[in-house]
Amino acid sequence: MKSLMMLWQVAAIELAVRCGTSTSRDYETVVRRSEHEGESFLTISLPAFCKDFEKSLDEGRLALGSFVGWKTGKGEVIPLFLGGFMARVFDRRTGWLLDEPDVDAIFAIRQLTLMFSKILIPCSDARVKKAIDGYIECEKEVRRNDADMSELLLEEFEQASSVIFGDVLQQVDEDIYYRSIIPKHGPGATADRLKGNRKFDQVEWTERLERIFPFGDFLVPNPRYHLDALSRVEFLEPGMERPVRVITVPKTLKTPRIIAIEPTCMQYVQQGIMAKLVEYLESPLLVSRSGVRMYNRAHGLVGFTDQTPNQRLAREGSLSSELATLDLSEASDRVSNQLVRRLLERHPHLAEGVDASRSRKADVPGHGVIRLAKFASMGSALTFPVEAMVFATVAMMGIAAEHSQRVTPGLVSKFRNVVRVYGDDIIVPVDSVHSVVRYLEAFGFRVNRGKSFWTGKFRESCGKEYYDGTDVSIARVRRHIPAQLDHVEEIVSAVSLRNQFYELGMWQTAKHLDNILDKILQGNYPLVAPESPVLGRVSAAFGYETQKLHATLHSPLVKGYVVQSRIPVSPISGVGALLKCLLKQGDEPFADSRHLQRGGRPDAVNIKLRWSQPF
Repeated sequence: MKSLMMLWQVAAIELAVRCGTSTSRDYETVVRRSEHEGESFLTISLPAFCKDFEKSLDEGRLALGSFVGWKTGKGEVIPLFLGGFMARVFDRRTGWLLDEPDVDAIFAIRQLTLMFSKILIPCSDARVKKAIDGYIECEKEVRRNDADMSELLLEEFEQASSVIFGDVLQQVDEDIYYRSIIPKHGPGATADRLKGNRKFDQVEWTERLERIFPFGDFLVPNPRYHLDALSRVEFLEPGMERPVRVITVPKTLKTPRIIAIEPTCMQYVQQGIMAKLVEYLESPLLVSRSGVRMYNRAHGLVGFTDQTPNQRLAREGSLSSELATLDLSEASDRVSNQLVRRLLERHPHLAEGVDASRSRKADVPGHGVIRLAKFASMGSALTFPVEAMVFATVAMMGIAAEHSQRVTPGLVSKFRNVVRVYGDDIIVPVDSVHSVVRYLEAFGFRVNRGKSFWTGKFRESCGKEYYDGTDVSIARVRRHIPAQLDHVEEIVSAVSLRNQFYELGMWQTAKHLDNILDKILQGNYPLVAPESPVLGRVSAAFGYETQKLHATLHSPLVKGYVVQSRIPVSPISGVGALLKCLLKQGDEPFADSRHLQRGGRPDAVNIKLRWSQPF
């Protein structure tokens, strides 16, 4: 923790110089409170300060009930902590936002309070239990919302989703009917604990999958192996299906992230459906099987592979104040399966395929196996595209209601360039935001008002934050500062952090990390370009260095540490090997000549000192 405190002090001094103020007393506050609260002060209390600060920016004055627990000066309303920066943004005595707030001060406050908000530290058992209990309570709320949902609202949703996504869904519907879906195994964990190449020798299939995705088409390379596979594959009735395995993974010290690990057979099919959905949703043109070309009405409305459109719109919103950025709490866990059924109602083959590949039960620690009302938690390959379509539909419904009409092709065309959904990051016009929020909440979703902005000039979306068009995004510490060479993950994270600070113009803070890393890496810490595989320093002023030339290629080389990951040994049967090769897409897996001997995620990551390219 001492190294984190030192990093905070160095960053605070540098930012204070930039803004013409002092942070010596602020550092004393950090030291004093950290002694009593421990790391939770850095990871929970400081981010809570920033949450109040950002909400105050949005409201144009110190938000009501904000900065509880932080002292103020005599006759002043702004907190004493970081007061030098705060006074460059808000009036000390009235709390109103200044006519021309200092954007550097806004950046400084965000950097100093959010720096450790997402450091990967395991939560306490009590916080993990609270998160699991919250997962169960969320499930109960989804059931209650299902019971209370009006049929009229569901019919409106079905009609709206058909207008927006009908052509895309019809394409996937036909792909399932004509068995054009190509399944795929991901590198992650599965509920039945199959890893790597073992997934291609899976022996479980469900009766629900068999009705629309026959194992003879999906689990064996060709009919020659059908009888042999039939003797080893177990077909599970709905009541005997394997549930998803609910686990927690580090997110913040305040609360963990909850994900659900899917069974191998389910994830295998989900990946295939997801690939088609994403392909069509992001394509500007759709081509029917008869060769008819259609313009994709949904193109640009949702995104999955590129966050920059959301970021661009967030910046525009901060400049014009005409676009709002919305964030949802527990977004994926609040998407009801009932709602997804209505989304797919008019596409029977797709509806059956999605339902067949959806896990109906979850094994929740401390609660046993429960039946799910939600569509799926994070962990299902279909969660991301399905929730995006649901949120986009509801947002369009809210906009339509604001204009006293229903969702029509003309309305979608009119607002497509100012409405954008990426996961649970939603951007909509400010003049319709209250209607959109009402509709989201009518469907049981929770708008996180602490991270949603539409009043002032602050906007946040997809990892980028802007104030009045200026990027005020920050660098975040993801792991503890390394102390020795065998702290591999910490070293890799620290090098990335150093380069982020450098790109933000925080050169003294970057130099502080340079001194630590140069000592740990024993001087093998060269100047490199951002694309270099070598762990080194990025410098816009000096570029990359050359220590020698390659003996035959005569290209520049530097000596430094390079990250190496080891793919675990993963044997595969002859049938499984043939299936894997036949399912290949693009250059994978043939780009790896050893893919039939090794597979899955790396079981170890190391760094090795070697000569390599600096660019």
